[in-house]
Amino acid sequence: QVQLVESGGGLVQPGGSLRLSCAASGTTFTRNVMSWHRQAPGKQRELVAYITHIGSTNYADSVKGRFTISRDNAKKEVYLQMNSLKPEDTAVYYCAAVINGREYWGQGTQVTVSS
Repeated sequence: QVQLVESGGGLVQPGGSLRLSCAASGTTFTRNVMSWHRQAPGKQRELVAYITHIGSTNYADSVKGRFTISRDNAKKEVYLQMNSLKPEDTAVYYCAAVINGREYWGQGTQVTVSS
């Protein structure tokens, strides 16, 4: 049973930073693709960033240069460092994994950027 649990969400002021974590269990962590997605009120869920098992990364244009995705295979965790946060970044952020062609999702964590 693969389980993904996000943490680190919360309220932050514009221009601030936040670090999201996603802990995986029930699977060998190394050979997979991990990603972060977000869904703002009234909007479709969008891909924010992903990282492959060899460390290749991609980012949505809206977060490029501000967000960084990384992973720690020993800890079986993936992270999203979010800097220079904007109100437009407010959303529920979800961790996802593709393992042997199967998709897994976390429960989501709320990020609110507001003064």
